[in-house]
Amino acid sequence: MKRRLTMGVAAAAVGTLLAACGAGGPGSGGGKISGGKLTLGVLTDLSGVYADLAGNGAVAAVQMAADDFQKKYGDKAVTKKIDVIKADHQNKPEVANTQAREMYERKGADALFDVPTSSAALAVQTVAAQQKKLYFNTGAATTELAGKSCNAYTYEWAYDSYMLAHGTGTQVTQQGGKNWYLIYPDYAFGQDMQAKFTPAIESAGGRVVAKDPTPFPSDNYSTFLLKAPTLNPKPDVLGALQAGGDLANVVKQYDQFKVKDKGVQLAIGLLFDSDIRAIGADKLAGTMFTTAWFWNLDDRSRAWAQRFQQRTGQLPTFDQAADYSAATAYLEAVQKAGTDKAESVSKVLNGMTFDDFFARNATVRTADHRVTHDAYLAKVKAPAQATQDGDYTELVRTIPAAQAFDKPSPDCHLG
Repeated sequence: MKRRLTMGVAAAAVGTLLAACGAGGPGSGGGKISGGKLTLGVLTDLSGVYADLAGNGAVAAVQMAADDFQKKYGDKAVTKKIDVIKADHQNKPEVANTQAREMYERKGADALFDVPTSSAALAVQTVAAQQKKLYFNTGAATTELAGKSCNAYTYEWAYDSYMLAHGTGTQVTQQGGKNWYLIYPDYAFGQDMQAKFTPAIESAGGRVVAKDPTPFPSDNYSTFLLKAPTLNPKPDVLGALQAGGDLANVVKQYDQFKVKDKGVQLAIGLLFDSDIRAIGADKLAGTMFTTAWFWNLDDRSRAWAQRFQQRTGQLPTFDQAADYSAATAYLEAVQKAGTDKAESVSKVLNGMTFDDFFARNATVRTADHRVTHDAYLAKVKAPAQATQDGDYTELVRTIPAAQAFDKPSPDCHLG
């Protein structure tokens, strides 16, 4: 039976839902909460190039989910105590491995969330399977997480490189950007982005005339930016597949070296509101990009974003919104299962359909634990178009869930 959960800002009528599914409330899953409490771990970048798009904002989002869950259920909650803990993986897979083990084993984390940086996410995914604990990825884009590296304990909640490539790569090529020069960070995320953008561009009638890996992280992209207009054939588009602080450096130096004036347009693979804020909307105005969500999409999104801003002093990125969505879904599944045993919680999640402020028309695919949902082709507003601070994004079109994500990989065997 498929289960439908609605996780908006206002609480849904969960009692009706649970009755429709044939069970509900604490203890209905025949288990219990280990240690008498739930511990949600946020493993993120607290100090590096992805700290603004994830970081302490991700921690705040998960804490909001815990607070809202407790307020909603009160004495009927499966547990009265939910702790939220955090750690910094420093964008290093070996550190992520160590921190994940520490959080699962010594700090008692029942589930981990966030984890930007694909190499770090792949390390955490392995630890989750070894520990038989759940991990909800919202920050990493590599398709390997739901492909050859998939496992029964990992869920892909927000986005991936296929979604980004088949939105932006296809659209920009169809609009006339036929020849591309791709630069990508030389680690799992960038390698996967390059591998997905290339066929998306080619299938739309374009070609990649050159591609170069770049150091990660880096503050100097002059070699690649100066190279772009000298290539033969000359590219129409520079595809910058960096993210976070690295992307900000690319764009600032693209402007500094006047690459646009030399006939090479800029396309961006992954863009967060925090990036636009750091770079400046004036420098990015008109830039097309694909996103999983943006805060001023509609009234539901704005309502949650305003609550987040009241708590943190800043508007949320889609990574942070996804953390709230994933943490809420996890807590609701624990409530339904009556236990924090990972296998029992997964039985509730697998095949679930839902529609919350973040993920529209969403389904948790049983085959690979990829959450499919609507995505959005968008462009950066010129500052004069903004209605308030942080109003950066204009919707171009909605990409339906069935088109936004690839079909399940034949390399995924959940076991």
